[in-house]
Amino acid sequence: MIASMTGFARVAGDAGAVVWAWEIRSVNGRGLDVKLRLPNGFDQLDAGLREMAGKYFKRGNISATLSLKREAAMALMVDETVLARMLALALDVAERIPGAAPPRADALLALPGVIRNETRESADEAADAALLETIRTGFAEASAGLAASRLAEGARIGAVIATLLDEVSALHQAAQVEAADQPAQHRAKLTLALEALLAGNPPVAPERLAQEIALLATKSDVREELDRLSSHIEAARSLLASGQNIGRKFDFLVQEFNREANTLCSKSTSLKLTATGLEMKAAIEQLREQVQNIE
Repeated sequence: MIASMTGFARVAGDAGAVVWAWEIRSVNGRGLDVKLRLPNGFDQLDAGLREMAGKYFKRGNISATLSLKREAAMALMVDETVLARMLALALDVAERIPGAAPPRADALLALPGVIRNETRESADEAADAALLETIRTGFAEASAGLAASRLAEGARIGAVIATLLDEVSALHQAAQVEAADQPAQHRAKLTLALEALLAGNPPVAPERLAQEIALLATKSDVREELDRLSSHIEAARSLLASGQNIGRKFDFLVQEFNREANTLCSKSTSLKLTATGLEMKAAIEQLREQVQNIE
């Protein structure tokens, strides 16, 4: 199954007097970018949670928010050591900047680690460790839920891509029929045009004329482009069946689709083949839009 890069999951629970909830969502991204929003006092979880996310996802912009609510009233206290350090730094910076305002109390209190929860600080180490482990487990559950959501969306995208590949394949077959006699038609048109241009002038050697006509006719031959398109269609179907983490390869392959369709249109000498080529380009563009969502 292929996976989309778009999804959402929410997991909630409680650990004693603390009710917690994880909300995690993802959107398209060139690589994997994990952004965590953690309450004050839980910054030590950051590195481990990012590592955990990397085991579930390979691409996408992941945003995860942890919400906590304590049933007991919270008593807040200032960490005097952290406050003193932050104040000293702020005053030092203010002195270096002419006209700078002195540091504001509300700004200092908003800095990470300055305000602590007295209830949390007075909790025993075992309860504290249990809460952290519960939150880690909750993040794993939320990540698994998001992965399932992305797989479900990926299944829908896969169905759309399969339909678009069938459409491109049908247009490819039509183009093969329409282009079968294109070199001969082009050769005939060129012969008539050259005969008209050369009328009344000294005759050109038949061998030279034949060479020029053959060269121009070869340039209008689209069989190589159609053969490559056929190969790309089969490669795309194989990728679709191969499973997850195919987004980058598929994106590159669609670029090749578009390149061959552009060349087909530029070489076309018939309105019918050009119209088919334009339809193919439109289908390939829809294909590209869907592929952008694949992990």
